[in-house]
Amino acid sequence: MLIRRETDEDIPAVRSVTSAAFSSAEAGASDREPVEVTLLDRLRADPGWIPELSLVATRPRNPGGATERPSVVGHVVCTRGWLADVPALGLGPLSVHPHHQRHGAGSALMHAVLAAAEARGERMVALLGEPAYYRRFGFRPAQDHGIEPPEASWGTYFQARLLAGAPFTAGAVFRYAEPFTRL
Repeated sequence: MLIRRETDEDIPAVRSVTSAAFSSAEAGASDREPVEVTLLDRLRADPGWIPELSLVATRPRNPGGATERPSVVGHVVCTRGWLADVPALGLGPLSVHPHHQRHGAGSALMHAVLAAAEARGERMVALLGEPAYYRRFGFRPAQDHGIEPPEASWGTYFQARLLAGAPFTAGAVFRYAEPFTRL
């Protein structure tokens, strides 16, 4: 498996992987496109899009197929968010094609995007997700860090990982890139 930056050529494959990953999660929703696909389209057009933090996981299409382009099996993105007036990152969506889940692609994408964020000097990454999964990557309930979720009902599912940098203003509410507000 190779983790690399997304290219324009990858966009259709990323859309397909994201659709497959989230369609399986939405029972009875197979006749409509998952909201995560629309969100990615909107994020790409938003000033908060950070191309260096849009990563894909690829695998060879066949064991000896050196001339054939590897297939995209997963994707993760971080976009510009804010904590009061301090720049931060919002992570998501993270998607792995159902046929490749539980084989390390999601973990590899998470480690890569967090390392890339830290290398850029980013100070904090926030996400909405399952605490049992994201805890292994150093995420904790955001409120443990004094960071408030955009929606109070998110509770412990809204998580943060502090990277390098100064502490944040306690009680500040995290703001995702604008397309998240249109979900």
